[in-house]
Amino acid sequence: MTLLSIDPASETPPYEQVRTQIAAMAADGELAAGQKLPTVRQLAADLGLATNTVARAYRELETDGVIATQGRRGTFVASSLLDSGAQGTDVRTAAEAYASTARRRGLSLAETTRLVESAWSRGARPAAD
Repeated sequence: MTLLSIDPASETPPYEQVRTQIAAMAADGELAAGQKLPTVRQLAADLGLATNTVARAYRELETDGVIATQGRRGTFVASSLLDSGAQGTDVRTAAEAYASTARRRGLSLAETTRLVESAWSRGARPAAD
């Protein structure tokens, strides 16, 4: 995430600069819902900040509902569809069925992802119920 920049001369604390930039990027769609964010350590190293500084920004973003931490999987831009248990069940079920079919047919994750991206870019529309 090299799009962030910290102004050391600013009166705004570095954690707040990180927080506001990520929040703005998520709000305007520059960071898509469900997009994985760098680890606290990686972002701190990239920006030349202490890990506690970035950790505080991430904590505040999570409290505000901008990001969601999923344990060892990482930290992601919050998505009401992906982060909820009940909402989006049909999409989750379809994704699981597709993944299962792709595995049975011997496709790799990269090949499976390319197929989804190709369908997405062609503007594939849902089948009528």
